[in-house]
Amino acid sequence: MTSTFTLGDRTVSRLGYGAMQLAGPGAFGPPKDHDAALTVLREAVASGVNHIDTSDFYGPHVTNRLVREALHPYPDDLVIVTKIGARRGPDGSWRPAFSRDELRLAVHDNLRNLGLDALNVVNLRVMFSAHGPAEGSIEAPLTTLAELQRQGLIRHIGLSNVTPTQIAEGREICKIVCVQNHYNLAHRVDDALIDELAGGGVAYVPFFPLGGFTPLQSSTLSNVARSLDATPMQVALAWLLRRAPNILPIPGTASVAHLRENLSATELDLPNEATALLNGVTANIGSSD
Repeated sequence: MTSTFTLGDRTVSRLGYGAMQLAGPGAFGPPKDHDAALTVLREAVASGVNHIDTSDFYGPHVTNRLVREALHPYPDDLVIVTKIGARRGPDGSWRPAFSRDELRLAVHDNLRNLGLDALNVVNLRVMFSAHGPAEGSIEAPLTTLAELQRQGLIRHIGLSNVTPTQIAEGREICKIVCVQNHYNLAHRVDDALIDELAGGGVAYVPFFPLGGFTPLQSSTLSNVARSLDATPMQVALAWLLRRAPNILPIPGTASVAHLRENLSATELDLPNEATALLNGVTANIGSSD
């Protein structure tokens, strides 16, 4: 199992860090403990993480400012990936922000709050449905991002919450270096897509790799973890890392202890029998199995 993969024009460790949980509940508002959030970010980088996923709509503006406060000036090998295409309502709701002006504003907000002259990777978050990927043309918003890329404000472009049809459409407009969709041990709609992207050297970044707001619950997962003297979340991450070489999980946490637990998943060797059992887990999060 390889420990690194190419993301844009940089080589990153396959297990990264997602900053969403550093904001308040539901990724809205400030963190419960500001200093603890800074400590987690610094510990992640000190532990070898060089791929951090964030967005200015976490908070909003909270996680990007935390990333800057904790880590700027950034290490040369650190790849910060952000997302645009959404905004937050006063009640914390998630709303599409897909117009040309909204996308341009979002890029400039990310640049300012992260303290960067150019964004490493920007994912276009597609929000045609609140329940997951839904068909619809992404030509107009992606063309806007491609223009910003030509202006030097964005180095690389990715897509988030998208269908294979939208990825194909996107590739006609610009190079797509990564896809960020919902995927984990119990949610495997993208199995075929992951394999197709792996063949083309495109990174696949699963969000909610540990279930997100609904943590993974599986008797098989618990049993395998017990047999390996590991936690269920460590096993779930190890399974993702073994699933395909282009998968770059970005588990998030606001706890240094949980961060260290997650990162140690790279050292967990899943036996073939355990992998076979995990491959049989059903796609019903919260089921007995």
